[in-house]
Amino acid sequence: MQPRSYDFPTGLFINGEWRCEGRDTQPVVNPANEQVIGHVPLATQADLDDALAAAAAGFATWSRMSAAARAAIIEKAAALMHERAELIGTLMSFEHGKLLADGLQEAHSSADIVKWFAEEGRRAYGRIVPGPLANSRQLVMKVPVGPVAAFTPWNFPVRIPARTVAAALAAGCSVVLKAAEETPACTAAMVRCFQDAGLPPGVLNLVFGVPAQVSEHLITSDVIKAVAFTGSIPVGKHLAGLAAANGLKKLVMELGGHAPVIVCDDADVERVATMLAKAKFRQAGQACISPTRFYIQEAVYEAFVERFVQVASGLRLGSAFEVDVDASPMANARRLAAADAFVKDALEHGARLALGGHRLERPGYFYAPTVLVDVPETARIMNEEPFGPVVPFSSFKTVEEVLARANRLNYGLAAYAFTGSDRRALELSNGLEAGMIGINSMLVSGPEVPFGGVKESGIGSENGVEGLQAYLVTKFVQQAVS
Repeated sequence: MQPRSYDFPTGLFINGEWRCEGRDTQPVVNPANEQVIGHVPLATQADLDDALAAAAAGFATWSRMSAAARAAIIEKAAALMHERAELIGTLMSFEHGKLLADGLQEAHSSADIVKWFAEEGRRAYGRIVPGPLANSRQLVMKVPVGPVAAFTPWNFPVRIPARTVAAALAAGCSVVLKAAEETPACTAAMVRCFQDAGLPPGVLNLVFGVPAQVSEHLITSDVIKAVAFTGSIPVGKHLAGLAAANGLKKLVMELGGHAPVIVCDDADVERVATMLAKAKFRQAGQACISPTRFYIQEAVYEAFVERFVQVASGLRLGSAFEVDVDASPMANARRLAAADAFVKDALEHGARLALGGHRLERPGYFYAPTVLVDVPETARIMNEEPFGPVVPFSSFKTVEEVLARANRLNYGLAAYAFTGSDRRALELSNGLEAGMIGINSMLVSGPEVPFGGVKESGIGSENGVEGLQAYLVTKFVQQAVS
């Protein structure tokens, strides 16, 4: 397949206008060949101040519009995202490196999320509470919190901004979105859909820049009333501290994950191993809910690992635009170095290398699908999120034992378990400490269900009715007849 040209303007979008020229820039690199394919402008302090002023004015306009009027614009943006999915997905594949099929799927699923929130925004219900006084009524109202500063990563550069922006807009908030500099064009293409749908100026603003400088400038502003962040736990804690120290701003945070996978001896080994191997390496393991710690019950341990390695060894790595490709490159050189470090440490702790463990000898950030077996709990990869195509295996004896091991970390985003027993399924779903749990399934996200973690993996939830509530505050009104 011949790729379409990477030809789409990137820029800052502030108060309804695009800004590109006269600013420092950062190169955008195609992970599949390491070539510079574009440059993204970085916001100046004046740009950030303008974005904040625009968000304040935009909120005054947007929050006073009816929920139905807001929904009509958001729904039109969703329709435009579906229409432009090929463009958005192609840009994503150039910038992120993910397979074109994955880019297209993300573009369409992002549009579905936007459409869902367009509808849900009309259901931000309050209630009337009977009161103690005659000739009065008590109203509990849900109102938008105010302008939101949103910070989104490169691994899902359209879906994560879409769910954050759509929820905030549906609630009646304005947004200053600081998106990832590695993947600017696909995010800008999404923002343009909102612009072309008729969103008033200032309601949605897009900036890029030095992350620490942008986050501190936005979060410490009195304009911002809520902060949404998707990223690592250390950065999330830092931003939460800024938000607490500067107005105790409302937080929505989806932080790191280290998802345990438990496979019991009554599971279908052939089917589950095949499914997990394909799922793990599809986007080089660069997903916060990716399965990352594999615990296999002793009776089926050897058979499961053998089948998993067999499937993984047959995966074909390549660029988004090559034919018959199963897995994509990592997003940047940093992730290659991280993968090597995890493998080296695991081997030093006594693990055995069953597959991979090296970078491919070709242009691009390609790392071979890697399987480590008999990995002790002391290895880094069993304690830190790997965020790459490296899989550690360990065996267990009892469900009670494996639950203790799975729950021992401060992560609590996603977890997965596979069993043929309803009793075990209940025990595992009750016992796992995670915000999202898949039992005999890898599907733990969708527009209508909450997406978020417990423990240090997050604050609040995105998607679902919980995602809308994240950008609303409660107002109580006691109204008496004079």
